[in-house]
Amino acid sequence: MSGSDDESPVAASAGGPAHERRAPRTAVAPLTLIRQVLTTREGSIVVITVALTVYFSLSLSVFFTTSNFENLLPYFAPYAMLAAGEVFLMINGEIDLSIGGCYLFAPLMFYEFHGGGIPLIPCVILALIVCMGIGVFNGFVTAVLGVNSFITTLGTLFTLEGLTLIVSHAEQLEMPGAQVTTNSTGNHITSFASAFGAGTYSELFWALGIVLVMQVALTRTRWGLHTIAVGSNRIAAAEAGVKVRAVLIRNFVVCSTLAGFVGILEAVRSNSITPDPGAANSVLLDAIAAAVIGGTLLAGGSGTVVGAMIGALFLGVLQDGLAIKGVNADYLDFYLGVAILVAMLINRYVGRVRRRSGLG
Repeated sequence: MSGSDDESPVAASAGGPAHERRAPRTAVAPLTLIRQVLTTREGSIVVITVALTVYFSLSLSVFFTTSNFENLLPYFAPYAMLAAGEVFLMINGEIDLSIGGCYLFAPLMFYEFHGGGIPLIPCVILALIVCMGIGVFNGFVTAVLGVNSFITTLGTLFTLEGLTLIVSHAEQLEMPGAQVTTNSTGNHITSFASAFGAGTYSELFWALGIVLVMQVALTRTRWGLHTIAVGSNRIAAAEAGVKVRAVLIRNFVVCSTLAGFVGILEAVRSNSITPDPGAANSVLLDAIAAAVIGGTLLAGGSGTVVGAMIGALFLGVLQDGLAIKGVNADYLDFYLGVAILVAMLINRYVGRVRRRSGLG
């Protein structure tokens, strides 16, 4: 009796029985879920990356295989780590072009320290300390002296590339600790090399770990909160007690340190230190592209480390797929550029949908 009395006002106010009102909600739910996924910061590039992967998998029988996944990792993992550091600076409305120089210079410092009789692990630490010093310099010139970060880091980039060429005499060097050793069981790499880049999945593990830590730092710590606040409105952040200069310098340090670490990993993986400024410049542009494709705004105030990783994966899948297809080198950059523009246009559209939906 009471159940009937409770149900009838609800049914009357809704214009029908309760079970009839629940049916439309069930029908709309999948569409609502899809819309929510697409309007997340990473949603659009996830969809694009999945679609690209499906296309290459259907058109290339060898694409979706374990061996090709191993070939894909060098296209993806280093850029994910570089982009993770770049995201923090770009959220601040700054940029660090010197990551290409740190990427080139750190392995050379590692080589020089090891040549002085220092063990491998301390060499890594010392090389990274050098990169941290570069980050402090970039941050001081930008945040304290007020020089535009583009100009500051462009100058640092050229300086580091020049120093690398001078110290190495523009000669390719063998990376210490990456040599293949031979014993009774056959050839194998050292434990240092296996952990620091030469292992099949070592760069992937480093990339996933760094991205996870950086994403948590961005979304769950005061450092991340202050980073976003500085990028959104520096004056308001300063008035709220945020140490703007300290935040900027810290993010420059993190960016340059990660760049140096990636440089060491790549040198160990390839077993060589190649003083090639052209390759370093290409690496830094790909890292910045991964961050932007992943949803980080160049104007600052918004970004996501996970999105940058997915942006790096998108670039890796694209380059790997085009390479397997045997695309002429003359057309490779053309296709890559068009794909980046399309991805960015879709991201732009999704951003407008987010703002109209009140999602930020």
